[in-house]
Amino acid sequence: MVQKAKILLVDDRPENLLALEAILSALDQTLVRASSGEEALKALLTDDFAVILLDVQMPGMDGFETAAHIKRRERTRDIPIIFLTAINHGPHHTFRGYAAGAVDYISKPFDPWVLRAKVSVFVELYMKNCQLREQAALLRLQLEGGAGQPKESPGLLAELSARLAAVEEQAEALSKQLDDDSADAAAVATAAHLERKLTGLRRALDALEPGTGGAPSLPAQN
Repeated sequence: MVQKAKILLVDDRPENLLALEAILSALDQTLVRASSGEEALKALLTDDFAVILLDVQMPGMDGFETAAHIKRRERTRDIPIIFLTAINHGPHHTFRGYAAGAVDYISKPFDPWVLRAKVSVFVELYMKNCQLREQAALLRLQLEGGAGQPKESPGLLAELSARLAAVEEQAEALSKQLDDDSADAAAVATAAHLERKLTGLRRALDALEPGTGGAPSLPAQN
């Protein structure tokens, strides 16, 4: 069973959270509510999230301050943040959002289809990265288990190769989907990083084939 991605929704107004849930329910992922910046930071201590939808104007810790805390933590600094705001902002306000680490800045009322499409891209990237980490972990186990043995198990190598091929195919399709002038720069950069890691993992796996020589080094998983 494929594990669902978690999406963090942060807004101090229950009606706004309800609206976000209605819009994103079609993605069939796990939606987690937080009614304040403090509550969002607590949720991020224990769970991994594909993307964060963060309201800018909240009492106490606002969206900018919350984002700053998220980006300071090593565990959470790479999670994409989409700012949502009802403020009639100018260029300076928008720049402050991007400076705080947001990958996008959307004004309310927003187009539900656009928001859903943007979130789905980051969910797909997150799932592909999870699959890639799984393949890397399996390959490491194969390398460690095969140390000192004359050859690797052909059956396991074939299974690993097939699984990696499926991830490569999905990543290629996602890259083609992002090959558009309107695509988010952060999503494109993440997809390119994913492809580089896939290439490194494929080379490491190919090096395990009989007759290819010694054990390869694996790409860093970050």
